[in-house]
Amino acid sequence: MTDARWMAAALALAERGRARTMPNPNVGCVIVRDGKVVGRGWTQPGGRPHAEAMALAQAGEQAQGATAYVTLEPCAHQSPRGPCCTDQLMVAGVARVVGAMIDPDPRTSGDGYARLKAAGIEVHLLASATPAARRSLAGWLMQLERGRPLVTLKLATSLDGCIALANGESQWITGEQARAHAHVERARHDAILVGRGTFVADQPRLDVRLPGLEDRSPRRLLLSSTAAPDGWHGLTEPEAIVTLNDVQYLLVEGGAQAAAAFLRAGLVDRLLLYRAPILIGRGKACLGDLGLTSLVPTHGQWQHVDTRTLGIDTLDVYERA
Repeated sequence: MTDARWMAAALALAERGRARTMPNPNVGCVIVRDGKVVGRGWTQPGGRPHAEAMALAQAGEQAQGATAYVTLEPCAHQSPRGPCCTDQLMVAGVARVVGAMIDPDPRTSGDGYARLKAAGIEVHLLASATPAARRSLAGWLMQLERGRPLVTLKLATSLDGCIALANGESQWITGEQARAHAHVERARHDAILVGRGTFVADQPRLDVRLPGLEDRSPRRLLLSSTAAPDGWHGLTEPEAIVTLNDVQYLLVEGGAQAAAAFLRAGLVDRLLLYRAPILIGRGKACLGDLGLTSLVPTHGQWQHVDTRTLGIDTLDVYERA
């Protein structure tokens, strides 16, 4: 296999830690010797052990002379929570380290690769994997660079953009497979938010109801000018997400006014648009007023990155351009 394919395997492992590794990034690592995987790891819940430590423990003596594929530059700073990965790779005797990107954290940035090179270990930065690595680490990078979570807005609508009948009935617009996928997305987020209207109308549980993933239900947030009930964390405005320094990935699930508020604030980074093959006509729109007076600023804001068929429904994924 090529470097690119081994790195793809490391990136797949990194996804296992998404929304579980705060305050650390969700990193993946694969250790390869003589064309075979001898160790693999991903950042564990709570941020430790790191991916490299887990993979090296699995590889044991077989790490000697092997190649380590890591989705982020190995950390080079000492921490009271555990040893730095650069030291561990050197002690293990790996011959080569292939990384997907430089760690933007100033405590490591470039030092990890430099120390490995100084120890006689071949280092290769696989630039072609950097975009995928940044997408994999998007929530951690958003906190590091902008001090807020990465925000995903989920909309489940009819073909004509409605989220409910005029009388409020909304169960169910999308089918079983689309709803199951939405629960997978919940499991990939630290926190989930709805507005006061949705809370009052639906009394949503906002948990993950898929076998084996129940323990990954996100923290529940309520966008409201009044106090949040027990078991919920209140935010009075979208801009208050800067206070969520323990959240990397935030999912906004509803309703129309909460969605519009986040869009007006320019705080949506990713769109999940589930569409069912039904027409409602005079129903409830999926979005409230965005305050637009011209169509000019609406163009060029979003780029389409994925389409999936989920049973009879379609999912389109957009990222902010």
